[in-house]
Amino acid sequence: MFPEIGALGGYSGICLARGFDRAGKLTSLELVESYAKLANSNLAKAGFADQVSYLIGPALQSLEQLVSDNRQFDFFFIDADKENYENYLNYCIRLAENGALIVCDNVLANGSVADESAEPKRHTEFMKKFNETVANHPHLESMLIPIGDGLTISKVKK
Repeated sequence: MFPEIGALGGYSGICLARGFDRAGKLTSLELVESYAKLANSNLAKAGFADQVSYLIGPALQSLEQLVSDNRQFDFFFIDADKENYENYLNYCIRLAENGALIVCDNVLANGSVADESAEPKRHTEFMKKFNETVANHPHLESMLIPIGDGLTISKVKK
């Protein structure tokens, strides 16, 4: 069981679904219903329609519902509004099985996080703070991979 926070057009959902077997299930949290429908359509075209379900609405509310339902997961993918990455991370840790992986996309904010001479982006300061939080979190063992716009992969230690 894998939750992704942020479905948009379904690209990440397809990539995640390709990585698990036919028994794997993706729970996709998406704020905008039309994006969830587009993602669902694309996952259906890729042959994964029966392996994904959508929770539509603010992700923090959906995550709170998953906590209330005592759900546990072993993999998370975060690619949504950057302002809430730290909040999403905290929920993922609460929902994580020991040893779960949390993967976060776009952690370099188009390079502006690491390059002081780069033009600051709207999310530069959020991502700097997030990266610092992840690096120093007592329940995470993490690495930042500088490919694309940066990925952080964290292993949960409970």
